[in-house]
This record gives sequence, C-alpha cells and structure tokens, in this order.
Amino acid sequence: MKILAIETSCDDTGICILEVKKSGKSDIFKILANNTNSQVKIHREYGGVFPALAKREHQKNLPILFEKTLKVAKTKIEKIELIAVTSGPGLEPALWTGIVFAKELSEKYNIPVIPVNHMEGHIFSIFPKNSKTFKINSSEKIFPMLSLLVSGGHTELILVKDWQKYKKIGQTRDDASGEAFDKVARMLGLPYPGGPEISKLANIERENSALGRLGSATARARGIFQQKNIRAPQSTISSEITLPRPMMYSKDFDFSFSGLKTAVLYLIRDLKEKNPNILEENNTKQKIAREFEDAIVETLVYKTIKAIKEYKIKTLIVGGGVSANTYLQEVMKKEIKSNMLKTKVHFPTKSLTGDNAIMIAIAGYFQYKNKKVKKNLDSIKAKGNLSL
Repeated sequence: MKILAIETSCDDTGICILEVKKSGKSDIFKILANNTNSQVKIHREYGGVFPALAKREHQKNLPILFEKTLKVAKTKIEKIELIAVTSGPGLEPALWTGIVFAKELSEKYNIPVIPVNHMEGHIFSIFPKNSKTFKINSSEKIFPMLSLLVSGGHTELILVKDWQKYKKIGQTRDDASGEAFDKVARMLGLPYPGGPEISKLANIERENSALGRLGSATARARGIFQQKNIRAPQSTISSEITLPRPMMYSKDFDFSFSGLKTAVLYLIRDLKEKNPNILEENNTKQKIAREFEDAIVETLVYKTIKAIKEYKIKTLIVGGGVSANTYLQEVMKKEIKSNMLKTKVHFPTKSLTGDNAIMIAIAGYFQYKNKKVKKNLDSIKAKGNLSL
C-alpha cells in the first residue's frame, strides 16, 4: 500500500509517500518521496516559533510540497491508499493546517485518514537509516522497550510493552530539555535554535580541557553515576561555573529544567556584577555552555539508566530534536556499556531527529494495522497537549 503522510506540528512542513509491503513477519518500507520545508530562518528573529506565522507558512507550503512529493514519487493521488496526519501534540494552529489539508484530500479522493501522535512518530523514527528501504520485523525480540523522547516541547520516558502499548513513567514537570537549551542560548546571545549553538561551544570547551569530566574513559570506568545520593562532581575548570543537576536523584523518573535555566540566569547576573562585559569573552560562554550541557545530559542519562535497570529493558530508543546531540549519544552509549547492560540503544539518523513526515507515515501504518482508521473525519481534531 502507498501512504501519504503530513506533518505540521510546529515549524517544519513535511510530506512524504511510503510504500509498504508484507514479507512474512516483516513490514518492508520504501521511501518513494520525502520533502520538508524548514521555517527556522523565518522564526529566528523572534528567538522561537511564532505560531501565527508558522500557520501561514504551512498553508503556503503544503500545496507546493504535495505536488512536489507526488512528482518525485512518480505516482498519482488516486494511487494513495492511506493518509496519515499529525493530530498532536504541538501548536494547534499549525496542527490544524495539516489536518484540514488531509481532510480535503480524503473527501475529494475517498482516502481513509489516520490521526497520528507526533511523539509516537519519534519512537518509530529510528528505523529508517541511510537508504530508501527499511524493515520492521514483528518477531524480533525488542520488548520491553524504553523510549527517551527529548525535544523542544517534551522530555518523557515511555515504557513500550508492544507497539501501541505505551506507559509514560516519567516526564518533565516544567520546561522540556530542548526548551531549556533554547532559553539558555538566548541568555548567552546565541541564535535560534539554541541547542546546536550551545553544543558547539561546549564541544570547544571540552576539546580545550584536558580534564573532560564526563568524556574521559577514566571517569566512565569509575561509573560516577552509580554513586547513590552523591551529586555528580562539578566542573573543576572554574569554581565560578557550576550548575545544579535538578531531580537527578529523586525516587521517580520525572525531570525538571526550569530551575536549571534560572540557575544560569543568576550565574550570568553574578558574573556580570564582577565584569559587565564577561559574556563578550568566548571563553566564558564556552564554560557556561559546557556546564549547562553537562547538567542536562547527566540528568537525562542517569534517569534513563535507572529505568533500564528497573524495567529490564531490552531496547532503548532516543528520539526528538535533542537526540541529535552528539554528547548525549556518546555518554548514553558509554554508560550503558560501563553498567554492563545488554540493552541495545538506537538514535535516529540526523535527518530524522527533527520533525518529519516519514515517522508519521510509519506510525500511521501501525495504527492502520490495528484498525484505527477514523470513519468520521469530524472526529479528527488538533490536540496541542495530546499524550501517549
């Protein structure tokens, strides 16, 4: 079957066409076409996504991408057997543009529509690699699975007992990790999106430092995260540049990054009292960026390892925009190895860490297999706070 997928949850307009065939216990996927239009440059001057502007851009881009996708896929809309569209979570004005577009196609060409949870899409985003074909084998022993979903709007730990069987065991109580990256980047005078900018500075600082607190093989071998009720050691680069690891040792699997963001604000304020031009020095920005990224990564990894042990997890999937963070990838893999866990860890390819229609198509197909097609189009609505 051929699936058309539409993604408009935030500021990326995505449309793709996937072809799916059954082969024994495997589903074989072929990407016929995939197109994404990013609005980053448009929203950069606002320091974040401006919802009304995002909606306008989606409305303008959807018809263009739709025609382009059909052309690249060398197919006609009459050949499409299923439409998958993101219904939430996300910015509701943006979500509605995709939903309305999907409904119009459905009514005109009599194609069934599947509403897809954007976060479920991120779970499936790890399957496509660097080729146009990939498969998902239902007989493969990958469960129980844990998914760490980290993006600008979410930070969640999801226990996956089987496809479409999800249990949220932890989430942020305030800011998401990606949101914290963007807000701290703004404090440092860095452009939007802030995550990659902070990581660049943090990596420079690590390269310049012989200590490499988390990056060094020695620190990993000592298993610093295994020390119960002992806070991870602070950077010894500068006694001034130290930040907390919020809720790192709480008994649950929840996160909190609002306090960390505030700690950066106060840190910058105190440093400026001594030197008003302190942030004009790249060296200081690099140290703050490194300490901040260390705090985020340590907390995410510690909680994830704790959940892996408690639930005897066979497979870990890390998805969402923050999953592109190379330092998070490095530390997660090293901690799994140093804890001698047999858990297999998967990150999406870089092009699929962000919002894309391919992951929506895959999730939509599995919803279709479970007979989740909506016969009443009016029941498909945008749900900004939709949860797994």
